[in-house]
Amino acid sequence: MNSIQKTHTAAPVSGQPAAHANGLSPALIGLLATGAGLAVASLYYSQPMLGVLADDIGASERAVGMVPMSTQLGYALGILLLAPLGDRYDRRRIILIKAAILTVALLLAGAASGVATLLAASLAIGLTATMAQDIVPAAATLAPEQHRGRIVGTVMTGLLLGILLSRVVSGFVAEHFGWRAMFVGASASIALVGLAAWRGLPRFHPTSRLSYGALLGSLGTLVSKHGALRRAALAQGLLSVGFSAFWSTLAVMLHGAPFHLGSAAAGAFGLAGAAGALAAPLAGRISDKKGPELVTRLGVTLAALAFASMALAPWFSTQGQLVLLALAAIGFDLGVQATLVAHQTIVYSIEPGARSRLNAVLFVGMFIGMAVGAALGSLALAQWGWIAVVALATLSALLALVVRMWPGAAKAH
Repeated sequence: MNSIQKTHTAAPVSGQPAAHANGLSPALIGLLATGAGLAVASLYYSQPMLGVLADDIGASERAVGMVPMSTQLGYALGILLLAPLGDRYDRRRIILIKAAILTVALLLAGAASGVATLLAASLAIGLTATMAQDIVPAAATLAPEQHRGRIVGTVMTGLLLGILLSRVVSGFVAEHFGWRAMFVGASASIALVGLAAWRGLPRFHPTSRLSYGALLGSLGTLVSKHGALRRAALAQGLLSVGFSAFWSTLAVMLHGAPFHLGSAAAGAFGLAGAAGALAAPLAGRISDKKGPELVTRLGVTLAALAFASMALAPWFSTQGQLVLLALAAIGFDLGVQATLVAHQTIVYSIEPGARSRLNAVLFVGMFIGMAVGAALGSLALAQWGWIAVVALATLSALLALVVRMWPGAAKAH
């Protein structure tokens, strides 16, 4: 690499709000956690509303299924093309710019009269919701070393709650106030976060002098150099196909026979998934004691079994099918989150000096899988029904297990 790279200690610029004596102030930690949660929640608001949204704008099931696909694809592109900028420019400025654009994109989605406008807005939402991936490194940079784990954990809890509660909130709001009200409310929440960040977030010194092209080029170098990174990104991406196929089609499926349920019911399934996702710290502890490779295999296996269990639905009553769906959501959410924690442990141990870019590669693979899952899931539901979605999710999880069980996987670090 011919470019001269100078690394500076990332720290707030003088004149900005100072950290608390024992680390960051509670108010700033709360701002970072809230900002991360509300930013990432923007990716999932649409999913429980797809049934009522399709009826309102006159879109087909297949067309409206492209909405979550566009959002996830935008997020993957944003991580790939925008996340590396945090090493090169003031992260505070990046967060503020993304917050402003995300605010406008959510308003555009709420005003959409046709699926084309909604798809364009969804892509922009995905691109700029990556401000969550700028906020977490910001917390790690600002936190003193002795409190870094606790502070980053608090911010990640906010991010996780944003993912979990977004579907619940959007389902409720869409059913009682309309789907457009949800997008308008989301836009207002991001605008408030942007205003609070402008007032309370300190500036950051760049940590690299690499050009933008060199930063992006280093991603490819990391992928070609590290087999463990390729395996982690591929396995997590495959697992995400099934995860996204389920969540992006659930509302449409529940909207029809035999359930005839509204968006609030679809959103409530996010609470079922919360039981699994909040168990992720347990996966981290097991990974520390037994090794992350074991956790990846256990997590993927659990997800595959949970997906496959939904094929038993025809043998249950309508009420029984809903219980089965809830239990499956708990199971595969636990499996997916546990596998992600283990994959992050593997990836972060590869090259500590490039953790942000390694993380970007992992999440690009994950969200490409999300986008593919949303597209294939909507196609499968429209063409062959819910059983095809179940088959797709199960197959993708089994392929992820093949990647993790492939000879030499545990040694490919």
